[in-house]
Amino acid sequence: MPEENKIYAFIDSQNLNLSIEKLGWRLDFNRFRKFLKDKYGVKKAFLFMGYVSGNEALYTAMQEKGYIVVFKPTLENDGIIKGNCDAELVLHCMIEYKNFSQAIIVSGDGDFHCLIEYLESKKKLLKVGIPNRNRYSSLLKKFRSPYFFYVSDLRSKLEFKKR
Repeated sequence: MPEENKIYAFIDSQNLNLSIEKLGWRLDFNRFRKFLKDKYGVKKAFLFMGYVSGNEALYTAMQEKGYIVVFKPTLENDGIIKGNCDAELVLHCMIEYKNFSQAIIVSGDGDFHCLIEYLESKKKLLKVGIPNRNRYSSLLKKFRSPYFFYVSDLRSKLEFKKR
């Protein structure tokens, strides 16, 4: 285990974004990064996204906000762009495993059940950030206490507001 307490966050951006949008608001990623740093001491925040040509300004902005952006190539099928980053998130968490003392996983997707369970068994799970308190995989429910925090409950702190 690293000498210094290093907290890393691994964020499923599609799950986070879509979950928050379904609630009728937009997440301010700058505020979210600051929240992770101030509340949990997150040193590195990995943001997993599907790469879409033309969105380079968005990717640069995320990096400027303090995220390490990890891309997955996307595929287009009948006008729908697919870029599921689950495997990349798990792989990068394992690549970084020796570099962090604890991790935060941000997603309500049950595909991360095995990763969360493994991190918990190794005493390396700090929190699971559930984007929507009312909609997440039942596979994750066993981690509810003491690990969950709900992004949806933080709307007043984290909502994007036009200036």
